Amino acid sequence: MKHGCLCIFGEVLFDHFPDGKRVLGGAPFNVAWHLQAFCQAPCFISRVGNDPEGDTVKQAMHDWNMRTDKLQIDPQRPTGRVNVNFVNGEPEYDISEQCAYDAIAVEPDGYDCHLLYHGSLALRESTSLQAIESIKSARPDIVFIDVNLRPPWWHKTQLLDMLDSADWVKLNTDELNLLDTSNKQGTEKGKQFLNNHKLKGLLVTHGSAGAELITANGEHYTIRPTENITVVDTVGAGDAFASVMILGLANNWPLDITLERAQDFASGLVTHRGAIVSEPAFYLAFIESWGLEI
Repeated sequence: MKHGCLCIFGEVLFDHFPDGKRVLGGAPFNVAWHLQAFCQAPCFISRVGNDPEGDTVKQAMHDWNMRTDKLQIDPQRPTGRVNVNFVNGEPEYDISEQCAYDAIAVEPDGYDCHLLYHGSLALRESTSLQAIESIKSARPDIVFIDVNLRPPWWHKTQLLDMLDSADWVKLNTDELNLLDTSNKQGTEKGKQFLNNHKLKGLLVTHGSAGAELITANGEHYTIRPTENITVVDTVGAGDAFASVMILGLANNWPLDITLERAQDFASGLVTHRGAIVSEPAFYLAFIESWGLEI
């Protein structure tokens, strides 16, 4: 890996369900959790409230041996929350406003980032937006943006401008169609999107149909999910995919191998309940297969 760390910026929150259950998550948190399991010691940059749920986040990170030095504590705003309700069997998400992660502050000492990962949800307020711009001003070697469109918390013009600062972008087919309304179809739409934003690489996920990777150098790879697996929960599959893409970029793996490993890990995750796994043994098989240093 090059000098500098993997900086993962954005929301950490709890999903609250009608039966009273709550689940720790948030796409950046999930990505950082996986990267920690893969021995990468990521720097997770976020903010929680000075409340019991903020304490739970800190304890979970401590128990997982994650760095907590860039986890800020907000004296007024609460830890992030999403209320999940079901209408005709389908989940609907009510994302709370003015959460702690909306107010991630600029760190006076800055960050030593080799790779910066962030999404779009945590940038819906100006304070966190200023913080991410401050990190980008130090020019990380790689900026990886994971598009997560959560209505009404995104604005097309703002998001498209943001993508111009990226080297790599990950999004799904629906998100690509929302952001690029041209008549191009399939891979050609992806190539046009990559060229429009001058990206080095674009990862488009297609759900059960797999994913494809397109680069500015003309490389194009596709992958399909592992067959004959028992799917328990698809929540967090995209975050799992992103974490291994970051792992591959940080460790200079060939892109076709990185894509294959990302799909293998995502296929493994969906056989478990939840977006993260708390048993180190789950990760060990991947660590050994990929030759990571423990």
